[in-house]
Amino acid sequence: MEVSDKSSKVKLVASGTIPFVFILLMMAYIFGPGADLLDFGVPLPEITIEKVDFLDSEIQATVRNTGPISVEIAMADINDRIQPAAIEPDKHLERYETAIVRIPFEWNEAEPYLIGITVDDGTRFEKEIEAAAPALEPTLDLAIFFAIIGTYVGVIPVMIGLLWLPFIRKISKQKYHFFLALTAGLLLFLGIDSIEEALEVSAESLADSFNGVLLVATVLIFSFLGLYYTGEKLVDRAKSSKLTKPVAIALMISIGIGLHNFGEGLAIGAAVGMGSVAFSTFLIIGFALHNTTEGIAIASPMSREKLMIGKLAAMGMIAGAPAIFGAWVGGFVYSPFTSVIFLAIGAGAIFQVILVILKWINQEGDKTLSSAAVVSGFVVGMVIMYVTGIIV
Repeated sequence: MEVSDKSSKVKLVASGTIPFVFILLMMAYIFGPGADLLDFGVPLPEITIEKVDFLDSEIQATVRNTGPISVEIAMADINDRIQPAAIEPDKHLERYETAIVRIPFEWNEAEPYLIGITVDDGTRFEKEIEAAAPALEPTLDLAIFFAIIGTYVGVIPVMIGLLWLPFIRKISKQKYHFFLALTAGLLLFLGIDSIEEALEVSAESLADSFNGVLLVATVLIFSFLGLYYTGEKLVDRAKSSKLTKPVAIALMISIGIGLHNFGEGLAIGAAVGMGSVAFSTFLIIGFALHNTTEGIAIASPMSREKLMIGKLAAMGMIAGAPAIFGAWVGGFVYSPFTSVIFLAIGAGAIFQVILVILKWINQEGDKTLSSAAVVSGFVVGMVIMYVTGIIV
């Protein structure tokens, strides 16, 4: 009997392994002896100028080989005029390898520049800079500046939104469902906004070889599924612990908003680094109005629980403080690839929270999710975010 069981296990493993073996053999043949059979056409070089930094009397361009073949950087030009350049670590780039092209140049702040890089076969690639701005260097003063901006656009607005809690606590169940649906509408807008930002960054700064659209979709789905699993475990744990279900849902909302605000902070930091944003009082007010609604999203599920100032403040910090960290990362070590990743993660987290809220409304008594309170709340939430988004 044991021999039979072992034999069946061996057959099971073999049946699952054999297809992979054939796939590996096919790939080995294609990349080995069969490579000549598929060798048609001429592979073209492609490089991406990922970042341009303006330093004292120098312009630095970070270049990545995103094509199918290795290349050598032949020369650099600024505004179509060839310039002497030093290349670190060297001018030869294998696929996905990066190099820094250092160009001595007396540039002027706020002026536009066209940075060109030519490879060994004569193909030229360029990146346009609308307005030159000095590269940011990590200093305590600048870190404090980013922290202040992150606090203004992230922490304070969320905390102000939490002040709606006493009002929401006193309303009827139907109106409570309205605010829960309004929360879902707010979050849906944030999720769509995150996807739009991720696609915009990928289109402007990522090479085609990274396939930005599929990257965003893949990360979003993984984020959604991973956080959905985690959220379900958190809610299940709430049933057997001091953490109640409304608190668990509010915590998930805080995490989702926090991931979104981290992406927002990345954009702010990067914009400051590129000199493309002037933080006027009007702009800060616009961000504050837009993000205040995020506090309502956290307050809504908490309104049916005993008032806990400490937990409420902690959730406000979880939702708002990531804007500070995002601004630091975006300003000092900005990377388009990581920016796309975090924005997509934030979108996935938000969509997961929306699903949890709708399930909760359903369990609370609105079985069809089609009552006037739920539908109108959802619509009003979207409209509020759209209107405040126009100001930003």
